[in-house]
Amino acid sequence: MYAYAPYVREMNSWIKGVDKLLIVAPLSNSPKTAIEINYEHENIAFIAIESFDVLSLKAMLLSIYKIPRISGYIFSAMRKADHIHLRCPGNIGLLGCIVQIAFPSKIKTAKYAGNWDPKSKQPWTYRLQQWILGNTFLTRNMKVLVYGEWEGSSNNIKPFFTATYTEADKLPFSKRNFKGGFHFVFVGTLVRGKNPLYALQLIEALRQKGFDVALTLYGEGIERATLEDYILEHHLEKIVFFKGNQSKEEVQKGYEESHFVILPSESEGWPKAVAEGMFWGCVPIATAVSCVPFMLDEGNRGVLLTMNLEEDLQQIEAVIENSADFVAKSKKASDWSRQYTMDVFEEEVKRLLVRK
Repeated sequence: MYAYAPYVREMNSWIKGVDKLLIVAPLSNSPKTAIEINYEHENIAFIAIESFDVLSLKAMLLSIYKIPRISGYIFSAMRKADHIHLRCPGNIGLLGCIVQIAFPSKIKTAKYAGNWDPKSKQPWTYRLQQWILGNTFLTRNMKVLVYGEWEGSSNNIKPFFTATYTEADKLPFSKRNFKGGFHFVFVGTLVRGKNPLYALQLIEALRQKGFDVALTLYGEGIERATLEDYILEHHLEKIVFFKGNQSKEEVQKGYEESHFVILPSESEGWPKAVAEGMFWGCVPIATAVSCVPFMLDEGNRGVLLTMNLEEDLQQIEAVIENSADFVAKSKKASDWSRQYTMDVFEEEVKRLLVRK
């Protein structure tokens, strides 16, 4: 059984010490891709449920038919479990939030992988999940793991983090060589919400100003054709490269060979691409959403994008033209990210699983 690698890699840490794992989720028979890995456990019971959405009238009517049955499967699994773990936000996560109310005495955790910022723009279904999880009358005996610290949070809410690399991956920090120009890397799904086009436009503008720059994009998505058309139209073929979906090891090489990791995303939880790039000494360039300002120390270990092209160009130029500032930001970024390893993550997870 396999799924999206960053998610499964994290879940494999959660399930190391359990005797049996019950997974309640939609099942797909799609072929395994480079960005998917297997669950690592000898005793897995997979409870397949239907997926649903409320994006159209037809889908909503189908959901009314599906939801009671799906909720029944979730209830049955929760009744059997010693520990209940929810993954939110999402449609199935929303049902899980509601059903868990029936089990106030069971130890529970919820990983809220999206943006917990109460001031951010969110779909109403996300807001509902946040309200249920943060309500200590409805949601009892649960720790809700969120990215960042937010004023007004209930005692259910616990600031948390995620990780990709281990203590053993901490190779000595090395300064970047600037002789071959400045290399930027984008890692993520090629969709409008991640704004890969804005990354292209920044690279294009830097090139027009005479800087020796290049951009490599890892990931696939519906925006790839649009990006390819833009590259051809603006003659960027020699400085922008697509790598598609790649393994963790291949993406790591991309970080190690780059000076900057860029993610102009509209919404994030804890952007792994940013934290991973920082681990390998890339100076992060990212929008100030969710806990990103905390990750970048308000710009002291990276560049916070305003999404105004001229303003952002000035910020990036300032770092490129000052090698001492680049090295300082690179070192600060690496030092910060290397606090959050899988080893530390697993120790924190153990504490959550054995709560009294």
